Amino acid sequence: MAVTLTQAAADRVSSFIANRGKGLGVRLGVKTSGCSGMAYIIEFVDETGEDDTIFEDHGVKVIIDKKSLIYLDGTELDFGKEGLNEGFKFNNPNAKNECGCGESFTI
Repeated sequence: MAVTLTQAAADRVSSFIANRGKGLGVRLGVKTSGCSGMAYIIEFVDETGEDDTIFEDHGVKVIIDKKSLIYLDGTELDFGKEGLNEGFKFNNPNAKNECGCGESFTI
């Protein structure tokens, strides 16, 4: 099992943590939401929990809770800019379908 970051995503997370002044890494997760059923969660982590799995890629820790890991195994987090828009993108091999807006997915 693994979750990875592109260099662009790792640089962006590192920049956010540096500007924030604290943080162990970034938490990736899923929640029930959206028009396709599940939505991604991304947030900064100051403490890990007992049920967390920690991956490290490009010097950045990626923390995922046990329930979310089954949906995110094999996922690559990327960061990109297109015109005036910028953001993180989940390249999830487990997603069977995504909604039109790209905010939710089904397994």
